[in-house]
Amino acid sequence: MTLIASAPMGLESIVRDECVDLGFENVKTFNGRVEFDGGPEEIVKANIHLRVADRVFVKMGEFKALTFEDLFQEIKKMKWEDLIPIDGEFPVSWVSSVKCKLYSKSDIQKIVKKSIVERLKSHYDIGYFAEKGASYKIKIQAHNDIFLVMVDTSGEGLHKRGYRNLINDAPLKETMAAALVKLSRWKGGELPLMDPMCGTGTIAIEAAMIARNVAPGVNRKFASEKWSIIPGNLWIDTRDAAFSEEDYDKEVKIYASDMDPEAIEVAMENAKKAGVDGDITFECKNILEIEAPYEKGAIITNPPYGDRLLTENEVQRLYSLMGDIFRMRFSKWSYYVITSYEKFESYFDKKATKNRKLYNGGIKCYYYQYYGAK
Repeated sequence: MTLIASAPMGLESIVRDECVDLGFENVKTFNGRVEFDGGPEEIVKANIHLRVADRVFVKMGEFKALTFEDLFQEIKKMKWEDLIPIDGEFPVSWVSSVKCKLYSKSDIQKIVKKSIVERLKSHYDIGYFAEKGASYKIKIQAHNDIFLVMVDTSGEGLHKRGYRNLINDAPLKETMAAALVKLSRWKGGELPLMDPMCGTGTIAIEAAMIARNVAPGVNRKFASEKWSIIPGNLWIDTRDAAFSEEDYDKEVKIYASDMDPEAIEVAMENAKKAGVDGDITFECKNILEIEAPYEKGAIITNPPYGDRLLTENEVQRLYSLMGDIFRMRFSKWSYYVITSYEKFESYFDKKATKNRKLYNGGIKCYYYQYYGAK
């Protein structure tokens, strides 16, 4: 099979590197997704280990369709019976159509469903499907008349690690937080990490999980755990292997602070659920109070920005203050800041070493990277 790890725009290369590191074969990068070869073992491994991907799909096919008859026949050619058992539930749960002759999402949904039913009726020799078994949610993504057909193996998005039940007003997805840490190349060891505006602690927690090599999906469930093509012991064995690969010998120094005492309480609870509370020093303090605990290190933070909690004047004052504090007290540190505010560099008063465009929850953001002393 061909498998797909969907990725936020701008993070495809990080997901590609993760797939290569996991030993997947024939890894290819496209806009918004990474494809690779695999079967049951790779489905399990990808879901449990990928940190930055949104979901893992089975790719059923890709084709051009200009009419609904084209769509029906192309869908019917696909070997749905290889994946969906006689009692499987197979809703066409998500459809997008951009710049296509076939633009009605509801009609696409109906035609695809009808075609799959016709294929399975012929294979199983029955006229009605109760759909009471495992879920095989089908996603259709069409662009410029090219249709990509996928089946979701993950269920809930991979950012749902299971440790974050309570969130603040402007949460950063766990997958995005992991991406920010990976882009900084911080891996723990002697180099400390700090988030001085940590909110509920997502960046600090994801950093600790990366340093300790804790698989992000090891403690949650996936839709494909009920699939008949995947032996149950494969999930058990893969989780056991992931637990055995966790590293608790490495030195990990992470500092996280926020001026909101309720946010810090939630952050501490989240870290405890994630099993990394011993690696993070949480403090309730204003950014004016932060000091460098070591000569060198990395700051990774997601400060408030224009559409998020503060007015534009407040954002400008905050970013100017950040620039002064970081340069005066953390002169040899590296800084990594994600924000949607396009004038960040002018108020921070320093041009970034590197700038990367990312999308956080559909909002266009920029990841400003300032490299410190080696």
